[in-house]
Amino acid sequence: MTDAKLTDFRMATQDVADEDPLHRVHMIGIGGAGMGGIAEILLDLGCRVTGSDLKESAITRRLGKMGASITHTHEAANVADCDIVVFSSAIKDDNPEMVAARVARIPLIPRAGMLNELMRLRCGIAVAGTHGKTTTSGLLTSLMMKAGLDPTFVIGSPLNSTGARARLGKGEYLVAEADESDKSFLLLNPILSIITNINADHLVNYDGDFERLRRTFLEFIHRLPFYGLAVLCLDDPGIAGLIPRISRPVLTYGIESNANLRAHDIRQEELVTYFTVSRRNRPDWVEVRLPMPGRHNVLNALAAIGVAHKIGLSDEAIRNGLTNFKGIGQRFQLSGEVEMGNRRVLLVDDYAHHPREITATLQAARNAWPERRIVVLFQPNRYTRVRDLFDEFSKVLADIDVLLLLDICAAGEAPIPGVDSRALGHAIRARNKVDPILIDNFEGLAPTPWFKSCATATCCLFLAPVAV
Repeated sequence: MTDAKLTDFRMATQDVADEDPLHRVHMIGIGGAGMGGIAEILLDLGCRVTGSDLKESAITRRLGKMGASITHTHEAANVADCDIVVFSSAIKDDNPEMVAARVARIPLIPRAGMLNELMRLRCGIAVAGTHGKTTTSGLLTSLMMKAGLDPTFVIGSPLNSTGARARLGKGEYLVAEADESDKSFLLLNPILSIITNINADHLVNYDGDFERLRRTFLEFIHRLPFYGLAVLCLDDPGIAGLIPRISRPVLTYGIESNANLRAHDIRQEELVTYFTVSRRNRPDWVEVRLPMPGRHNVLNALAAIGVAHKIGLSDEAIRNGLTNFKGIGQRFQLSGEVEMGNRRVLLVDDYAHHPREITATLQAARNAWPERRIVVLFQPNRYTRVRDLFDEFSKVLADIDVLLLLDICAAGEAPIPGVDSRALGHAIRARNKVDPILIDNFEGLAPTPWFKSCATATCCLFLAPVAV
């Protein structure tokens, strides 16, 4: 079935007037995590890929080495002679390449629309949720690879085992993250879906209405076929309240709840977490050694276990796959040690950018190293997120030994008056627990007093949208 679908895709992209049997695909905003992954798959399929992005990055450099032709300007000439234009959700309608494509009547396809075309070639597994998408996708992909299923995958950060965030596999499954931030996950048609949690985030795209966000997740679930499966975290209140309204098969997982799959006897030893998984008819089904810290990662692993069992992986394959998981970029990634004063300081890189993610990451670090002082370098991501969750950010960031606060990463957003790191730092300081050190940029780190703080610290967490 898969080979036939792949043939269909190649036939559909054939231009009989061109010696090259595959279309030239141009991608606007090719340096984004989601766009870069799709570009890798298209290159693996044999497509000619060009792209534009205003910034050079590790993603654009990797794609260039793989054969993509990338420019760092947005110009109408970039889309000349291309057959398909794929665009990131960050690209505006008045972008010159978008305008030129419309004038030339070149098909314009949103990123998720192209992802769905790739998903159509395989049995699609979509991982959605406010937090945990990348880790859960990575765990599931690794389980399937270890079991010899050779999945295609498109995820948000590189797997440490492969160094890639995307790859075209020969197996029948495709694992991908489903992005709720711009509602683009409603373009996907998977046969299996995971929803890790539903929290208040990206509400600017939902008219500030959390219930509207939840209803959109419900709509996403109902894009499953009648024979599909939704794997849902029952511990999450945002999900639990939706379940009575779901008319698709459901498998629940959790720690605190009476879920179909439940983790218990959880213990953490530094960066390794041990737990037992029970099914309703098997109280001690699988014992797991997970080389990741934190209860949030136990939940992520449970979601991956649920899907792995559904598609036929054996208990032993699940156990071995989790034991041998090598991790994923910027997800509690131990970057090394440096000498500061008379101490060797551990450096940990993590993408936590929401108050709940920061709380989970801090708890994992404290459980791993209870005797160590924690220094956090944090760069807020998006003005709207800081505005909407201002009190939550100030509360969680006040409960830190040493806090270094960078300017907000705009992520394409316009500044909002009164919403900046200085205001956030003032709110944190008002809680009388920590005095934040404000830093203008990464280059400003070296001469600041934070080195003196680190001389007596033994763990530094980098929480930023890009690897530090």
